[in-house]
Amino acid sequence: MRKMMVVLASTTTALVVSAGFATTGNAQDISSDQAYCNRLVREFTSNFGVRGGTAPQSLDLSVAIAQCREGNPTPAIPVLQERLRDAGFTVPPRT
Repeated sequence: MRKMMVVLASTTTALVVSAGFATTGNAQDISSDQAYCNRLVREFTSNFGVRGGTAPQSLDLSVAIAQCREGNPTPAIPVLQERLRDAGFTVPPRT
């Protein structure tokens, strides 16, 4: 029983430490994704005149802009890229 408790404690410690490293490594990606998403929203709003209270032409675009503004860029980026391409604009590169 004691040996099982030691193994369980060691495993838990390893998981907690590795989760800490994973979070630190992803922080850079998340902030760069957020910056890129904000850039896409600015690109879209400057080209199509979408402002804070004005609804975009489609629900998926409305949701993508809201997701980006709320800090959830991962699902928003592909939608914004696609809508810009569909409108004939060059999608800005990720930096």
